[in-house]
Parts: sequence; structure tokens; C-alpha cells
Amino acid sequence: MSLHAFVDESRRNDRYLLVVAIIDPGDLAELRKLLRDLLLPGQKEVHFKKEEPGRRKIILSRLVRFGPVVHVYQCSCAGGEERARQKCLVALVLDLVALGVIRLVLDSREVRDHHDKQTIKAVLGKPSAESPFIYEHVVSTQEQLLWIADVVGWCYGAGGEWRRRAMPLVAREVDLDTWSG
Repeated sequence: MSLHAFVDESRRNDRYLLVVAIIDPGDLAELRKLLRDLLLPGQKEVHFKKEEPGRRKIILSRLVRFGPVVHVYQCSCAGGEERARQKCLVALVLDLVALGVIRLVLDSREVRDHHDKQTIKAVLGKPSAESPFIYEHVVSTQEQLLWIADVVGWCYGAGGEWRRRAMPLVAREVDLDTWSG
């Protein structure tokens, strides 16, 4: 199966979250339309941190109804945020390759994207014809499917009722502080 994956980050206090939505190619167009239809006039993206609580509930309930699969990777930021991100990214890429993901899209962090590229290259090793895995960084206003990871990351990090509402989407949780690979 040729799955696609869309990654965004979130940080809450000393916890770093890397969240990935894993989408079947047959669902890409319909899910993009669902997300575009959630935009308010003049809005270029769904950024959950900026949404009002009532809108958050509407957005999240529509996503839960559609049911994309999401994985959450997390670890402490005690050693620095970039180090935490790369630690999460290693585990995420290993899992995605094992699942048969062929395309990985990460929300661009502009000048810091090179850290991700180095980590992904180190995990994948030399490219081969048998491994069609490709990855790229895209700004979230250009790829609606990144918004899913943003929504779930915000809810997961907020905890409480918000996390409970998002959990039907979360198929896997990996705490890298206890992960052994």
C-alpha cells in the first residue's frame, strides 16, 4: 500500500510532540476538500492554536467522523527542542517505512529544515530502487493535510477533554523517553 504521511509539531511545557497523519491515497482529495471547506472567509489555513473553542469542536468532530489515522511521538525537551524533534523523527521515519509509506510531507520550519533532511538521510541510508520513500517540507498554507497533525498535536498537548476528543484518531503513541526502538 502506498500511504502518504503529513507531519507537524507541537510543544507543551517540556514535552515535544511530533504528530503524523497517515493517509491512504484514495482519501487524499476528499480529505483536502473537507479541510478546505472548514476555512473561514479570508483564512489561509486551519491553525488550531488560533481557533475559538467552538470552532475547535467543529473541526475536530469533522476529522473524527472522517477518521484519518494519526501517530503521536513525544519526548522531553530537556536536551533542547531540536534534539527532541530529531529523536522523534528517527522513530517516526522507521515506523513509516515499515508501514509502507511512500511520501512524507513535513511542515516547513524554513532554515531548520536541513536538520530533518540530515536525520531522514541517516535513517534511510543510501536510496535504492526498492525504496520509493520520498520526503519534502511544505508550508502549511500549501498543504491542507498538514492541518490534521496540527489539530491532533494541539489537542493531545492540551490534555484533558481536548485529548479525549482527539483520541479516536490516535492509533499509536510513542514516548521516546521510554522507547527502545
